[in-house]
Amino acid sequence: MITAVVGINWGDEGKGRMVDLLSRSYDVICRYQGGNNAGHTVINDKGKFVLNLLPSGILREETVNVMGCGMVIDLEHLCGEIKSLREKGIKVTPANLKISDKAFICLPYHKTQDILEEERLGDKQYGSTRRGIAPAYGDKYMKKGLRLGDLLSPETLKQKINDLIEWKNITLKAYGREKEKTEDIMKWLETYGSEISEFITDTTEFLHAAIDNEKDILLEAQLGALRDIDYGIYPYTTSSQTLAAYAPIGAGIPGVKLDSVVGVTKAYSSCVGEGPFTVEMSGDEATKLREAGAEFGAATGRARRVGGFDVVASRYGVNMQGANELALTKLDILSYLDKIPVCIAYEIDGVKTENFPSGDALARAKPVYEYLEGWGSDISKIRKQSDLPSATVNYIRFIEKSVGCKIKCVSVGAGRDDYIDFE
Repeated sequence: MITAVVGINWGDEGKGRMVDLLSRSYDVICRYQGGNNAGHTVINDKGKFVLNLLPSGILREETVNVMGCGMVIDLEHLCGEIKSLREKGIKVTPANLKISDKAFICLPYHKTQDILEEERLGDKQYGSTRRGIAPAYGDKYMKKGLRLGDLLSPETLKQKINDLIEWKNITLKAYGREKEKTEDIMKWLETYGSEISEFITDTTEFLHAAIDNEKDILLEAQLGALRDIDYGIYPYTTSSQTLAAYAPIGAGIPGVKLDSVVGVTKAYSSCVGEGPFTVEMSGDEATKLREAGAEFGAATGRARRVGGFDVVASRYGVNMQGANELALTKLDILSYLDKIPVCIAYEIDGVKTENFPSGDALARAKPVYEYLEGWGSDISKIRKQSDLPSATVNYIRFIEKSVGCKIKCVSVGAGRDDYIDFE
């Protein structure tokens, strides 16, 4: 069984806690794209963990975790993440963590370039996390960078860095930035590269061997469909492909077909960063929902923008991801509401539409709401579908029907076991 777990919306849907839950049934967990510009928060019996780079399966000792070739990896951040886990008693060894030799390195000057560009843009900035992701992916496709496998060939590494620095300083000079030095980058690579070199391997070979041995593989995405570089709210997207269709490619097994796609969506909407967000609430209404859901970015701590469930955006996300089942997260957060807003359509220039638009049309979209009855009681301790209030079941069924995909799991809390199987 090869399954992808992906985000349906803008990211921050709760994929990490779902991967942590589902990973009990899988042998291998593979993160297939992105960098440390988003976080997966997982709470279990060992504590609370925020994972920016490592696959969420790293918290289960029985799984093998893979960082795929579609990722961009900040070595310094990765070393810090591994150290933090080890301090909390989590085992991280070459036996349970394997890093693709084809994954791209996010270097210190990528972060510098990211910050400089956001500052240049001023009030027109994209809302970058300023962690170098866009410059790193840009350099990858310009074929101007290093891959993890380069760390295993120290005899040619310095010359490669020399060539890169000569080229990159042309860009940094235009920002008025001091030149980068080969010695500084080499020192950074030697310091952090030495700590992770034992994890670097041909993960394509490992994954194919796992498939040959009939192992079950879970492919983990970062962010959601609306942040995909091609199909998201461009240019307010990430710089990689967040869709399930890319999962085998980013994992390192491009010829393999998925057996299942689990989409993850919140019971309401949240968004970090800039760009159109049609259902955005403001004032006290937003503050109450944000505080109830603890809606602050796992990677940056930034307050998330929040709103009611967006049927239009979510139906689009389900279709783009090819999801055949959904996990609905944070349903318990809505328990304080008497009436729950659900955006069932958009109005653009006076015309009602149920289709998700792109470009300037999306920026002009206004939400059309329907209000569903709240349930007015704490559901966080409920573990059986039959014990849910009828209004809660009606809300779940409404979303299920509206987006056209079966909801199979509902989370009612942040803990590993705070969920309900739904039929």
